[in-house]
Parts: sequence; C-alpha cells; structure tokens
Amino acid sequence: MSALSQQHLIGIKYITEEDIQSIFKTADRFKDILQQQVKKVPSLRDITIANIFFENSTRTRISFELAQKRLSADIINFSASSSSTSKGETLIDTVNNILAMKVDMIVMRHSSPGAAQFLSKHIKANIINAGDGTHEHPTQALLDAYSIREKHGDLKGMNIAIVGDITHSRVALSNIFCLQKLGAKVRLCGPPTLIPKYIEELGVEVSYNLRETLEWCDVANMLRIQLERASVKNFPSLREYSLFYGLDRELLDSLSKKITIMHPGPINRGVEITSDVADSDQSIILQQVENGVAIRMAVMYLLSGKN
Repeated sequence: MSALSQQHLIGIKYITEEDIQSIFKTADRFKDILQQQVKKVPSLRDITIANIFFENSTRTRISFELAQKRLSADIINFSASSSSTSKGETLIDTVNNILAMKVDMIVMRHSSPGAAQFLSKHIKANIINAGDGTHEHPTQALLDAYSIREKHGDLKGMNIAIVGDITHSRVALSNIFCLQKLGAKVRLCGPPTLIPKYIEELGVEVSYNLRETLEWCDVANMLRIQLERASVKNFPSLREYSLFYGLDRELLDSLSKKITIMHPGPINRGVEITSDVADSDQSIILQQVENGVAIRMAVMYLLSGKN
C-alpha cells in the first residue's frame, strides 16, 4: 500500500502538498545516507522495477537506475529501439509481457502525453511517469522544488521564473503545479511563439521581457529550446533567441540582487545560458542532479509501501 495519496506518480497535478512534503522529508533521510561511505540500504530488496524508456534519456534514466541500486531493488532495463515495439507491438502488450515476469513497479518515459495515465488504468503495478511527451515530468519538478528548498528554505511567497520554451516543455507544467502547491508565485517568460495561449488560466503571470522578469524573481529556471519537438520554426535563429532570452554573465551581474539559476538539462550552452552563468556560484544545476537521486529514492520507497 502506497504511503502517498496515490498509487502512482503520474503527475504533480494529482498529488497533494502533504505528498510533496512527505517526499521531501524522506529525501532528506536518503540524502544523508548518500553522503556516507556505505550508500546502499535494503529498503526495496525483493522489489523488481522495470525502466521502460520509449524516448532517449541520459540524466533521468541514470538517476532512476542509481536510486534503484541504492535501494537494493532488482532492475530490468527496457529500450524501445531494441524491443518488439519496433515490430508493431502495442504499449499495453509490451507492459503486460513485462508484468508477466512479476514486476512490482514501472518507470516509464513515452513521447505521447497521457501514456502513463492510460497505462495506470490497465495494470496493477505502481507507475512512475519519467516524462510523457509535452505533458508532465513529476520527479524533475520535485527535485527542482527540493533544490530551491535546500537553498532558500520555505518556498511560500517566493518568486520563481521559468524562462524559455514553455510550449514544448513537460518540466514547465510540472514545475507550475509543484511550485503553486508549495505557495510560490510563478512567472513564465519567453517569446510569444513559445508560450501557450490561455496558460494564465493556471494562475501564472506571463512576461516577454527577460530583464524585467529576472529583476522580479528570486530563482530563474532556464529551459532549453526543444527543437526536436517543434513542427514549425518559432523564432528566426538560435542567435536571435539568445540575444533576447539568453542569460549571460553581464546581464546576471547587472541585476539589483543576486538570484539563483537553475536548469533541468541538457544545457545548450551559449543559447539559453552561457558557460560562465551555468558554472557560477549562483547556479545550483549540479545540486539539482545530485538531489534527483534522493528524490527518486524517496518516491519509489513511498510508492512501494515498504515504510
């Protein structure tokens, strides 16, 4: 029985603030363990987890695998490119075949929005959404909020800016839901062609002026341009995008206060942020990667109901 209010982690939209705080407190304990010489705990011994990735991933996949190994779980890795899905097998058939091997939990990334939700209606195993198209990426939002909490304390009343390609970003949507549940104010900034219509209805502010947004915020989360998802050209060139919406050291130093810089990765250096910003003391990008393991350990542990 899951210790969270939901059996699955499909999206931040479906979990409560209490769930988020419970994940954070559990992640605190796991982060302490990860600093020790022996980093492994037997918390998920005898639990089998399948990592099913229908889309490419580096950080998320490695982070989940490392979290599973630290929890002593048994792991099955599944890559769509080398599987029977390339022969026409459906998603449900693929997953049912894996479940027939007695798998307890599934971590899935898929290019179709709603794939994890669809699957959760048809199978009994716990499902963790590792990103479904342009919809949600819940563990990324949790580790982002956890990293802000680690740096600044309580998020209530903080001003958080999300800058860049909002339209094609699953990170943006999950972050909006997560930050709002924790009491932060959210502003989106980017070219009009990369900000969805009616997004204000989610209770966020929208700005097209980067400097004004950076002056307003305490934390700026800089998203990459997802050229692989765009079916039309949304701006003239990457050079023009970086002139208007790229963050360099000169702009960062000219602000009236020090702000925290985040990025979910992978970084297009010189486009959304320059190297001297990404590697500066105001950046917590590597802390986000480190916190990702503790957050994913916490999510899997709480969903397994072994606590």
